[in-house]
Amino acid sequence: MSKLSLQNAMLSYEQLALTPSRKDAIPEELEDELRRLGCHFIQSAGILLKLPQVAMATAQVLFQRFYYVASMMAFSIRDVGMGALFLAAKVQESPRKIRDLINVYHWLISKYQNTVYEPMEYFGTEFYAMKNALVIAEMQILKRLGFNVHVQLPYGLMVNYLKVLELTEHEKIPQLAWGYLNDSLRTSIYVCYQPPTIACAVIYLAARICGVKLPTQPPWWELFEAELEDIL
Repeated sequence: MSKLSLQNAMLSYEQLALTPSRKDAIPEELEDELRRLGCHFIQSAGILLKLPQVAMATAQVLFQRFYYVASMMAFSIRDVGMGALFLAAKVQESPRKIRDLINVYHWLISKYQNTVYEPMEYFGTEFYAMKNALVIAEMQILKRLGFNVHVQLPYGLMVNYLKVLELTEHEKIPQLAWGYLNDSLRTSIYVCYQPPTIACAVIYLAARICGVKLPTQPPWWELFEAELEDIL
């Protein structure tokens, strides 16, 4: 996973089957739930910070990658989520102030815990503790991923594929496919398949839901360098 490449870093079957968290006796169901929760916080914080979707998506992919090389027993999803979002915002040239990111996360966590929200003092102990945790998490992400923070996303590919298939004006398919891309960020899809395959998969699913038949002579997925068994 640490090799630099223009393609996304993909995981081996062994990495998917036995994560560091499971080695530390965290049940698979709990790990999956915590992954989804961490991605939920990233997406929600990104929306409140008015970040572009590409930054939020990049952060979630980095978050997912990180926990295939590090355990949730050693690094909390709050800290890694903040670090991933802070790093992704810079990578996607949409940087945000640490103070703003911390305040947003603090509000989201209080809302999730259903507790009364109390703003932090800028020079207070709690603020500095979260700031230090964010900085450490960002450095751990860089270190454990070998500074490979390149993330190629399938959004642009999907739009281009829809144009080729003449589906951009369809009343439902583009929106459905876009939604599937966002929902997939909370799964392992982005660390298992390359963007062309993911883009084809969401188009196939959206078209199937809408009852739209896609061309098979020649097979449309071959035009986009995807395998049928991967998109099904």
